[in-house]
Amino acid sequence: MSNDMNASEMQGKRVVITGGGSGIGADMALAFARAGAEVVITGRRDAPLAATAAHHPSIHPAVVDVTDEAAMVALFEGLGEVDIVIANAGAAESGPLARTDLEQWQRLLDVNLTGVFLTLREGLRHLRDGGRLLAVASTAGLKGYAYVAPYCAAKHGVVGLVRALAQETAGRDLTVNALCPGFTDTPLLAASVETIVARTGQSAEQARAHFQSTNPAGRLIQPAEVTATALWLCGPHSGAINGQAISISGGET
Repeated sequence: MSNDMNASEMQGKRVVITGGGSGIGADMALAFARAGAEVVITGRRDAPLAATAAHHPSIHPAVVDVTDEAAMVALFEGLGEVDIVIANAGAAESGPLARTDLEQWQRLLDVNLTGVFLTLREGLRHLRDGGRLLAVASTAGLKGYAYVAPYCAAKHGVVGLVRALAQETAGRDLTVNALCPGFTDTPLLAASVETIVARTGQSAEQARAHFQSTNPAGRLIQPAEVTATALWLCGPHSGAINGQAISISGGET
């Protein structure tokens, strides 16, 4: 982690990060905790959450499925007022649209779009003045990628949701924005690499090179780069940034 804010920058703030057990979510959790915030991370599996929480005493895990409305309502009611809510939980699967069945389509929309809706809705209901709502979308919310149509559709939906909510709440003391990273060096991408290797016989290096080639800089985005953008949007002097879908992609979009 190289993007720590001043240790008191987030003092007294309560942050909720879904999908906080690994990847971007875990990186954000540690950065916000180091900046002085109390951080609640959620996910469906206890072990990754506990591993992330072990890195800082101000990180608190909660096993919650973002697609479960009752569980999300209970989570936020239990927390009370919050200052920053980051809808980060997501999942990706690949395959041609012609072979995508309705169950897979619905499952990916549930996690990647409905989960964001529930997170932002409940976060909004409990947000203090000056609060920040963020959704981790993707460059897949700004352009199309072959063989991930449900994922792209969901992420485009996230960007639309953020833009609509920003307009709806423009008169209030809060902001709503989306982060749109390109292919990022996370366990989610590692799983995609494994899938490509299994299906095509390519080497892992060849599969990673495919993802790296989409970035004009020729590399994967690092979680810390996404975290740095989130810290900026949640820090001082960012109140005029609202309803934006910020590409973190080396110029891909």
